Amino acid sequence: MSDLIELRAAMRRFTEERDWEQFHDPKSLLLALVGEVGELAELFQWLPAEHAAEEAHEEPLRARVGEEMADVLLYLVRLADVLDIDLAAVSRAKMERNALKHALPGGAPSRGAPQARLSD
Repeated sequence: MSDLIELRAAMRRFTEERDWEQFHDPKSLLLALVGEVGELAELFQWLPAEHAAEEAHEEPLRARVGEEMADVLLYLVRLADVLDIDLAAVSRAKMERNALKHALPGGAPSRGAPQARLSD
């Protein structure tokens, strides 16, 4: 059983035990997800870009980043469950499409900045 399936089942149980299904419509879950992404972004907002990764590896920021990332993931998993979307399957398919769309000449690793957004 994959980690995403286990998380989905745990989130479903957590929601059902609290009778929160009534609040977990796609719009509400998406707004909650966006709010959590905002909280994650806030942790990096004023960090100099060249030091952000280094600082995020140090406590207490590391723990706070991990907590916000967990919130983002849990809301995303719950949203996918409500919409009956297999996150692992659609993610694999998206990576395959991106690999074709952004194919490397001769199979060499890319050294430059991406020319298009990953989410295209």
